[in-house]
Amino acid sequence: MGQSEHLAYDMPLVSARYARRFVRFMGGKGIGQQTLLDGSGLDDAVLNNPDAFLSMKQVTAILKQADWLVQDERAAFQFGQELNLPAHGLVGYAFLGQRDPKKLIHAIVQYLRVSLPIMDIELTSQGEGMAIRLHDTWRLGPLRAFMSKIYMGSIYALSLPLCRHFIFEFDFPTARPVSDWNALVSDSEMHFDKAHTQVLMPLSGRQVPEDDVGLAYAIARTRLEEQLKSAIHGELVTQVREQIINNPGRGSSLEKIAMRLGMSTRSVRNHLVESGYSFREIRNDIRETFATLYLTDTSVALDVIADKLGFSDQASFTRAYRSWTGKTPGDVRRNGPAQSS
Repeated sequence: MGQSEHLAYDMPLVSARYARRFVRFMGGKGIGQQTLLDGSGLDDAVLNNPDAFLSMKQVTAILKQADWLVQDERAAFQFGQELNLPAHGLVGYAFLGQRDPKKLIHAIVQYLRVSLPIMDIELTSQGEGMAIRLHDTWRLGPLRAFMSKIYMGSIYALSLPLCRHFIFEFDFPTARPVSDWNALVSDSEMHFDKAHTQVLMPLSGRQVPEDDVGLAYAIARTRLEEQLKSAIHGELVTQVREQIINNPGRGSSLEKIAMRLGMSTRSVRNHLVESGYSFREIRNDIRETFATLYLTDTSVALDVIADKLGFSDQASFTRAYRSWTGKTPGDVRRNGPAQSS
């Protein structure tokens, strides 16, 4: 793992609301908060902060503890089942579930990509049904199966109003009888050691009401349209952030990121503005975080840091860092000398 990739695991990524729910869930399994959070660097102040975000390093620390302590390998899927619409902060779908199932599933996938950006989600149509497949975006190692189960449990909870028979396929084994897994999903199937981790959702036979359900339906429809538009913009913000995190240097210019996303620079800029962001602010925020991590956690020379973050020289980096923090890189390094490279 390269140094920039290593530092990316310290970037804020996942809302603390998921950690709060996970702590409560694991408490029901007999695992206390202090034990679960051991080694993660998290405390009540972070968990109870509605605006707080966890880094991937913190997420993996918590999951590692849970995976080691929990006695039931189905627990991750069960926690995912608790991540329904309200848990993700999603509202306004109740009357649209039977109107256009495919559109709603597409919206659900978009929201998951934005709110839980740990794995990527591929959505494809299969006749009258849909298939949702997971792809790796982070190096989760032995925690990959745990996280995959969380995603699939949540997809089940979110899509249950739209589909009664799910076919789950996991690309890893299980030590439990399949009947134990099937008990978690009424009238559905669980299969292991398959080629991919995915869920197949037949949608045929769903009843579409002939009449509107009045004002409630209209309100729900309007809210969905607004949230779907917000999700599209939010997904792009997430994609731009990920592009910069993965390559915070000269490859993180607006032009190069737009090219990798298959969009024009103008479209990317406009989408960000509609989301309340500017490309410059996003990039500088990430570069500031990377710079501070380099300065406090490594002994990398200042001119090398400048180059890694896309600056033409050390002087330009120093001016930028001072404008971000009010301190020079040299001040930060002297006040917190790194012990390792």
